[in-house]
Amino acid sequence: MTANAPVFLDVEGTSIAVRQAQGAAPGIVWLGGYKSDMLGTKAETLAGWAAKEGRAFLRHDYSGHGESGGVFADGTISTWLAQSLAVYRRFTQGKQVLVGSSMGAWIALRMVRELRKAGDASVAGLVLLAPAPDFTAELIEPALTEAQKRDLSEKGFFAEPSDYSAEPYIYTRALIEDGRQNLVMGGPIDTHCPVHILQGLADPDVPSSHALKLAALLPSDDVTLSLIPDGDHRLSRPQDLDMLVRVVGDMVQRGL
Repeated sequence: MTANAPVFLDVEGTSIAVRQAQGAAPGIVWLGGYKSDMLGTKAETLAGWAAKEGRAFLRHDYSGHGESGGVFADGTISTWLAQSLAVYRRFTQGKQVLVGSSMGAWIALRMVRELRKAGDASVAGLVLLAPAPDFTAELIEPALTEAQKRDLSEKGFFAEPSDYSAEPYIYTRALIEDGRQNLVMGGPIDTHCPVHILQGLADPDVPSSHALKLAALLPSDDVTLSLIPDGDHRLSRPQDLDMLVRVVGDMVQRGL
């Protein structure tokens, strides 16, 4: 589908690009991954499905991503969380299903925690794709090489080649240090809503053991874990997209 032009929300001086389609609740809120934008295959597929179903659909680009302002290297989990909460509070009405991909799953889990603290129980369900909560502490820090540690100390960042972009991924000291203030996997996670995790077993970036650890921390009567034997990190093949639409549709029905 062809997305409408974005609108822009000022969040602490940064212009955040937002696309919203009006529709029935429960609506769907898309939360993308690290260095992803809101016009990716999965987001566009869900936008098309939501339009056909008459469902509200909301998505945005974090600062330094896509059409939003700001510098990517200045971003942290706290920064992108604050932007996501601001967009959510400004543009949603009624019950919502959060769909978080990779880092977006971390943002989604943190959003639920912050919304519940504020007395907002509007999140009706979570769908988490190749979830990467706590990835800075769980996946990056344990694997740092001496050269990367030196770059973090001396330059404040290190760069890694990306399989998904011609530009390298930048990981900053600020991102890693801030990540420690946003950890969610240190104990039981009470989301107060059902959760469905989709995880590829051929994911080279986020191991399936990470999804299994996350699932074990969620209330067992409200979590579903679907393992996709040949699925990679993107989960953007036609069969993956079909499963995503089915899972989101089921979660929406549960939220009615």
